Amino acid sequence: MARRYHRGAGAVLLAAACHRSLPPVDTGFVAKWPETNFALARAERLSPPVASRVAAYVAVALFEGWAASSDSLRSLAGQLKGLDSLPRPEPGARYDPASVAVEAQTTVLRALYADGFPSTAVAITRLHDSLMAVRSGTGVPEDVARASREYGARLGGAIIEWARKDGFAETRQLPFTMPVGPQYWVPTATPAQYRSQNLSGGTDIVLLDNPTGKAEPRTESERSLTVNRPKRPGTTVPGIDPTKPVEPHWGELRTFGIPDADTCQAPKPAPFSTEPGSDFYAQAQRVYQVSKTLTADQRRTAQFWADNPGESGTPASHWLMIVAQVATQRRLSPERTAEAYALTAIATADAFIACWHLKYQVNLLRPVTYIQRYIDPRWQTVLVTPPFPEYASGHAIQSAASAEVLTALLGDETPFEDATHVSIGHPPRHFASFRKAAAEAAMSRLYGGIHYPMGNDNGAAQGRCIGRTVLDRVHTRR
Repeated sequence: MARRYHRGAGAVLLAAACHRSLPPVDTGFVAKWPETNFALARAERLSPPVASRVAAYVAVALFEGWAASSDSLRSLAGQLKGLDSLPRPEPGARYDPASVAVEAQTTVLRALYADGFPSTAVAITRLHDSLMAVRSGTGVPEDVARASREYGARLGGAIIEWARKDGFAETRQLPFTMPVGPQYWVPTATPAQYRSQNLSGGTDIVLLDNPTGKAEPRTESERSLTVNRPKRPGTTVPGIDPTKPVEPHWGELRTFGIPDADTCQAPKPAPFSTEPGSDFYAQAQRVYQVSKTLTADQRRTAQFWADNPGESGTPASHWLMIVAQVATQRRLSPERTAEAYALTAIATADAFIACWHLKYQVNLLRPVTYIQRYIDPRWQTVLVTPPFPEYASGHAIQSAASAEVLTALLGDETPFEDATHVSIGHPPRHFASFRKAAAEAAMSRLYGGIHYPMGNDNGAAQGRCIGRTVLDRVHTRR
């Protein structure tokens, strides 16, 4: 059963008085965290599913920091899978929700990025210290700040213990044997194709023959450790290797809000066939013909939503950046921002677990393989084909799930501007609603030549189901 705080009328009045005496919190105080998560996922070159996992745990930590002292927010303990309980506030103690949230999220970030680059640890500490300094400078009493830090650290520690039991560690060393047959996926990308792998998050090079940045035998000099930025095998934040299957066992992880990875089933893809009149051949022909008539805007759309690892924070972090931008544009309260952040991150993480479960069950070959084999051997995609099976589209699934959550929270027609990729040369794009943005994200994969229409359409349907299921099962309000 979900945890609730039971208070008498006098206690409620006293709590309200205490809350009023604390300085107000700006929306940016919460919105800064999705922005930071995006930057860290980009710098660490995380794969899309790994980035979604990190984002979900840190978003839950921040939400619980606010919920613990809120009369309107409801804890997620007892609602999310495996999260049976969390530390309760000390009776009579006075807390600053912003400080609790900062400490809880910082605790989780430090643990999840324990094997990350030194620059990541520095970025986390600097953000923590700067936000705590802001709260102190606005008048939060030192005894309240100290109690808040202590409670936030306990909350964060409990969330890390919960994260350690989700199956992630167990999947690090599991073997994977790729099935053999004309319908099955084969890796097509090379390290050289992933220009985002050429540079790390800073200025250090990542060698193309060592894309994950692991230390190589007999090269562990001080210079190589600095330049090659090594990660140990089994790291908690593995860098993506574009030449190998990405996270083939991700579908085995514990879900967050949905019962399991099979909760929202996508229809089976069209039966594989190389016959020109078959449904499958028509799917490939659609990709091929679209690529021949791409407009300049369609090409820009494909590139805007590409969200390649290392070049961006991946699709999961992109949608959390949308949350941060909408919160600022609409001047949402910190509580509403934390709520939108947590629910979107949960839906996105569940979408990736369900998506990867399906991908490696079906193991369907990508359009580039099919078209080059059976239609046009010289054909090339607009975007580099990612290193995992085609069916169904991860962009479509997680975008639709995120859009369902945000639509439920903020309304059907919520115009917004997405400036996520201004730093890499893409101008802001304007959307009339979250669902229209999700539809464009799915369509971008057809424009990019990396998904069949059925992968996008059926993936979007699966994502909508995941978003609605999370909303039905996870309740953030009392």
